[in-house]
Amino acid sequence: MKNLGNMLKQAQQMQTRMAEMQAKLEATVVDGQAGGGMVKVSLTGKGDLKRVSIDPSLMDDREVLEDLLVAAHADAKQKVEAQMADEMQKATAGLNLPGGLPGGLKLPF
Repeated sequence: MKNLGNMLKQAQQMQTRMAEMQAKLEATVVDGQAGGGMVKVSLTGKGDLKRVSIDPSLMDDREVLEDLLVAAHADAKQKVEAQMADEMQKATAGLNLPGGLPGGLKLPF
């Protein structure tokens, strides 16, 4: 029974840490860029696009602009995922979770 009590305590700790992590990530904004900074995007920790900045010189070349927007978004998304993985590691630190995160838990992306 002591083992079950420890598991319940760890589950409560995990739930609290996950809620804290979620709140922190929602407040986080990460910037991605492409084309040497000619295109920039900002994403929240949840992946919501908040801002796009485009160098005016790119307005005449639609295909290049489209490619740079995709690349800037991918850059920001990669940074969000890295930050989420770091926060997840912090949230689960010290918890004895056999086999890692339950059920192959994945991040929202």
